[in-house]
Amino acid sequence: MYYQLYELQHAALQPGRAFADAVRLFYSNPANPFANTIWGRSIAAAAEVFERTTRRYRKPEFGITETVVDGKTVAVREREVWARPFCRLIHFERDLPLRRWPDTKLLIVAPLSGHYATLLRGTVEAMLPHADVYITDWTDARMVPLSDGRFDLDDYIDYLVDIFAHLGPGASVMAVCQPSVPVLAAVALMEARGDPNPPAAMVLMGGPIDTRRNPTAVNHLAQEKGLDWFRDNVIMQVPWPHPGFQRPVYPGFLQLSGFMSMNLDRHILAHKEFFLHLVQGDGDSAEKHRAFYDEYLAVMDLTAEFYLQTVDTVFIRHALPRGEMIHRGEPVDPSAIRSVALLTIEGGKDDISGLGQTEAAHDLCVNIPQSLRGHHLEPDVGHYGVFSGSRFRSAILPRIIDFLAVHGGGETRKKKRPR
Repeated sequence: MYYQLYELQHAALQPGRAFADAVRLFYSNPANPFANTIWGRSIAAAAEVFERTTRRYRKPEFGITETVVDGKTVAVREREVWARPFCRLIHFERDLPLRRWPDTKLLIVAPLSGHYATLLRGTVEAMLPHADVYITDWTDARMVPLSDGRFDLDDYIDYLVDIFAHLGPGASVMAVCQPSVPVLAAVALMEARGDPNPPAAMVLMGGPIDTRRNPTAVNHLAQEKGLDWFRDNVIMQVPWPHPGFQRPVYPGFLQLSGFMSMNLDRHILAHKEFFLHLVQGDGDSAEKHRAFYDEYLAVMDLTAEFYLQTVDTVFIRHALPRGEMIHRGEPVDPSAIRSVALLTIEGGKDDISGLGQTEAAHDLCVNIPQSLRGHHLEPDVGHYGVFSGSRFRSAILPRIIDFLAVHGGGETRKKKRPR
């Protein structure tokens, strides 16, 4: 019912948004004598703030068309190379010389926790000069018809195993936040089965491997409420006319309200500053605000079964660190991992995955040799700073590149360099 009311409210505000956009255009038109006055800019700014805070943000594009490799600018093309109903695998093909020594294949597993994979656009751009990059592009559950079936945490892990098989032996994987648990589980299952396609290296970044360590507000909420509370209060059916009509989901708009409530004062201040930048004519600062919130406010629905199973497995029962995680009747045992290099990365100010929660992977993967391990703590970054921003580029990225240079590549590195 709440989802239907949300849709109704959005539709009811459509005339107001259209009027606000027309007002903005009128008072920012250079032909309007009021456009260059404080009064005119104030009206245009107020209209834009209203329109932007009431619109629904579409899925952003990656928009990556080039990168620099070996000091030369090369073209980049997005290509879908694998697809299932709830995910597609995007390959960022670089226009490189045919006889160039190949870089390691790097699978970036984007979080399925509300935002689209484009949230990692900066991560992809940073890795493109150094790796052959692929990324999981998860599908908004409200866009998947009921006829395409369910999707839960077990399916997520199966998808990863299939993707590793598609990439072949010797690829590396980078899991950002939420995927750390299913990536670790998938690798553990592959090693236990003697699968020929496990990654050569695994990078886990700001992930909830063991949320008993330094629990955050998110972790406390899961413990205090219990699974039944989440099932009764945040699971809703997709309304008509979306393709996923009647599919049970955790709606994106609820997730967004949770994200913003954690730092509500910061978001209110950001929009106040945005208004002032528009009035003052500070176009560069205003454009940075637009770029950030165009991404941040674009959210997607999660299937109810995936969301509830993740909450129960990761945040309530702590099944993986307790040795109780089961995948389709098969135990998930991280100690089975012996040949995959492991790098964990944490932010000292992370308010979503607390300090030590990602590093806990080392305590579970007891049979990985010390020579294949690494850990990096960046003390002055929060959750998003672990995979984006200036500190990521200056301090974290070099650590990842060095680790993959030594441990990534697998079979590729055993081949002779072409002449």
